[in-house]
Amino acid sequence: MNREEFIKVCGLSCAGLITTSLFLQGCAGTKYLNADINGNFMEIPLSAFLKEDGTGSRDYLVVENSKLSYPIAVYRHDSETYTALLMRCTHQGTELRVFGDRLECPAHGSEFTNNGSVQNGPADNELRTFPVLIESEILKIDLR
Repeated sequence: MNREEFIKVCGLSCAGLITTSLFLQGCAGTKYLNADINGNFMEIPLSAFLKEDGTGSRDYLVVENSKLSYPIAVYRHDSETYTALLMRCTHQGTELRVFGDRLECPAHGSEFTNNGSVQNGPADNELRTFPVLIESEILKIDLR
């Protein structure tokens, strides 16, 4: 193998590894949960944030319910602080995808932080957030 072929093979291999690791980082840790709605509140047991292998807590969950048009991403910042974000892009209404601590629109590439702020356009409005409270080991998302 000559030098040019070696550099090409190594470059493609590195690009493939980087792409694969980014994809797996975004997908591997995502837990989807079908949550109950009780009155105006979507209810999630705090235990849903625990990792199955017992190594700690998840940073986020994606919660769904058939009564909602879009899922909600719930980020755990610490044991008492959570952010609930409607996964609907403010640009044209496409359902967002979660990639770790950011949400991304597959239609036009808008990106949002885990508190709903626009990180990259074309969207220019923040995501809808929901008030969150904790009662008896239940995280309650106020859907009003």
